[in-house]
Amino acid sequence: ENWQILFDPTFVKYGLAVKYTSAALKLAAPPIVEPEMTVGAMWEEYLLWKQPQLEPTTFRLRFCKTYTNLIKGLVWDKETQSFNQSSYSIWDLSISNTVGEILFKATTGQENKQKSLAALSEAFTRLQSLGKTKLTIDPFVIENKAENKTDKYKSTVNADGTEREWWDIPDNESDNDERDKRCFSKADMVTIIDAFYNHKNASPRELAPLVEFRFLTGCRSGEAFALRWRDCFRGKEQNNIVFSRSYNGQIKNVQVTKTGETRIFKMYPKLRELLLRIKPENAKSTDLVFTKLNGKHWDTGAVTELWHQKQEKHNGKKYAYSGVVTQLATDGLIDGYLPFYNCRHTFISLQAHAGTDLFLLATACGNSVEVIQKHYLGIDPNVSFTDIY
Repeated sequence: ENWQILFDPTFVKYGLAVKYTSAALKLAAPPIVEPEMTVGAMWEEYLLWKQPQLEPTTFRLRFCKTYTNLIKGLVWDKETQSFNQSSYSIWDLSISNTVGEILFKATTGQENKQKSLAALSEAFTRLQSLGKTKLTIDPFVIENKAENKTDKYKSTVNADGTEREWWDIPDNESDNDERDKRCFSKADMVTIIDAFYNHKNASPRELAPLVEFRFLTGCRSGEAFALRWRDCFRGKEQNNIVFSRSYNGQIKNVQVTKTGETRIFKMYPKLRELLLRIKPENAKSTDLVFTKLNGKHWDTGAVTELWHQKQEKHNGKKYAYSGVVTQLATDGLIDGYLPFYNCRHTFISLQAHAGTDLFLLATACGNSVEVIQKHYLGIDPNVSFTDIY
């Protein structure tokens, strides 16, 4: 009956006060909230996980450079040839509901921005599956509030500000080079080829056959860089070229073609004559068709210096030296300057207007008949309808 009087609720006389008091304090203490991971830390974990799933070129150039620079808020300045820090960096920010909106407002290319957000969304979903975030809403999924999903006949505005009608299906081109469909005239093409062959310096003359080859085939630059003699004069009649590889000079890697497909290109007299003329008598099947003076691969950087401009630095000052095509444009010998990549579009345009079968042209160039019809076959004012009755 007297147990309530005898019982010590502090447990002191039982020698248990310290133990139970500390336990009670632990139970009563507010829980420690772990801070959310930073976007940069999440991205670096994601890159380690993503790398085995991608082609080396795609991983290095797109994920490690383009997307990473956007997340860090780095913007390329053409004048200084360097990256500048913008106010849209989310790299050091903790993951929150607003980080995606910050990147979405960045003044950068719409396509790369959308692809960066898509990759960040995948990284966030992975983080959720690992239980490393308490956020329940993906902050990198940005809804296009301006999009009208109810009116399918409403026109939309492209990233460059141009308007696109509902019936105008956009091309599924993956980079700026492919989207730029400008081309040289036939006269300008001949002038450029002659300028390389007759240049006073050896390096432009060494590049001349590669320039002519690209004008005669419309192949992509990397495909020409990786071409071997075993890829030429194929088939029973030895009349085909096989494009199955591409060389990327930035990572010095040979891989599959951009579309992942092997293409057969049927040779014609002018092209055959070029290859027979430049083929060495002792050429091995594994030898490259086009090489620099030192026998190594051509790459975009080396070609650009000869085609467009070479930059050098002396005593802290930068100097620029015009390439062959830049100089031709400056001297007024051609209508205007276009990048080396546009040899491809020149070939497609000239062949299409010359009446070449569009299916043959599309198959040989890794393109589609629809794209050729849309971009390479402009209206000819000399063409009219024919009486059919």
